[in-house]
Amino acid sequence: MFSKLVIASGNRGKLREISHLLSPLQIEIIPQSDLNVPECEEPYCTFIENALAKARHASKHTGLPALADDSGLCVDALHGAPGVLSARYAGKNLPNSLLTQDERNNDKLLLEMSKISERHAHFYCVMVLVRFENDPEPIIAEGSWQGIILREYRGTDGFGYDPLFLDGKTEKTVAELPLEIKSRISHRGHAMAKLLQKLGKLSHD
Repeated sequence: MFSKLVIASGNRGKLREISHLLSPLQIEIIPQSDLNVPECEEPYCTFIENALAKARHASKHTGLPALADDSGLCVDALHGAPGVLSARYAGKNLPNSLLTQDERNNDKLLLEMSKISERHAHFYCVMVLVRFENDPEPIIAEGSWQGIILREYRGTDGFGYDPLFLDGKTEKTVAELPLEIKSRISHRGHAMAKLLQKLGKLSHD
């Protein structure tokens, strides 16, 4: 097992959640920005290809094992959109915009679904861990979280589409859930649990 792990993301919300999920391990977690790793292009149409590209990119620039998370919201009525474009659904944010990127993305989603009654959606996450840049056996794990899209914002915590995504079991939006609960039931939490299980098996082989 390694002692250091680079997280291939610049998203503060993701970094917070991933660090929380990895906290039980005796591993030093390093955001790629701390090591001046440039952002990686995400040109692919699938989550897994983008995650693999980001993990290899971070490992190449640091010489360390790297973990990448590619995740997004998939809405049934929109044929899986925003999907891999979730973080930039509304286009790139302009410097003089009064709204954050998340707010613009959410507003576009509400507009796109304003006349749609079928509002089922799911969050999807794939995590890829490479031990070195050209690792031929990347460790891959995935998770999903079913819910529905509301017609207005609810809650003030979280990031991304959290204020619009209602979890059916708790009847709360993700933005209303404490981090401890979100980490246990979310798409990212499920993916991380599977990843840790695979890591555990490797350490005993």
